[in-house]
Amino acid sequence: MTAPDAKETLLDAALSHVAFDGWSTETFEAAVADSGVNPTVARAVCPRGAVDLAVAYHQRGDRLMTERYKAADLSGLRYSQKVAALIRFRIEAADDKEAVRRGSTLFALPQHAPEGARLIWNTCDLIWNTLGDSSEDVNWYTKRMTLSGVYGATVLFWLGDDSPGEQATWDFLERRIDDVMRFEKFKAGIRENKALSPLFAGPLAVLNTIKAPKAARNDLPGQMQGKT
Repeated sequence: MTAPDAKETLLDAALSHVAFDGWSTETFEAAVADSGVNPTVARAVCPRGAVDLAVAYHQRGDRLMTERYKAADLSGLRYSQKVAALIRFRIEAADDKEAVRRGSTLFALPQHAPEGARLIWNTCDLIWNTLGDSSEDVNWYTKRMTLSGVYGATVLFWLGDDSPGEQATWDFLERRIDDVMRFEKFKAGIRENKALSPLFAGPLAVLNTIKAPKAARNDLPGQMQGKT
């Protein structure tokens, strides 16, 4: 059994325990016992135990999102609608609300908060890259920061949503995306407005010096795909 296979096997076994014990040592030990994965192998692929399984659960959702996007025909949608569709695909990929709720609790802890922020950033980075984002300036960062806020808020709303078909969540998501699009239009308007642009010449000049990363780095979240 390869390391990725072992981790996926452990994750599958862990999910039935997460609702009761969270992403905890107890859950990890139960997953090892239930899965039949050798304990030494389990510790090798998950040195942090259940924390690594919680990360793997989030990353599995990212993979399912992109797989669904590739299989869907979204050619008739506007760009903003495609962004909303990908967020919806990502949330629906996490079909176990209790696992997500327990993960939110885990990554809210001070020692794991940076990891949680990195996972959300990477999800939003993946969404933009999937849609072919080609920004190379400060917009590369602002797009991901803004979408991280939208994604995080929508997940929290979804966790408490008991509406039929979770329609309230998708309505909430649509409103948040509309807010983002209005903000993007506002930014573009400032640059194009002859009366306002001189007032922001200094700040804009500074922002124009900020460039997107040209290559993936292990110490930063996200990556530029197709950039050299």
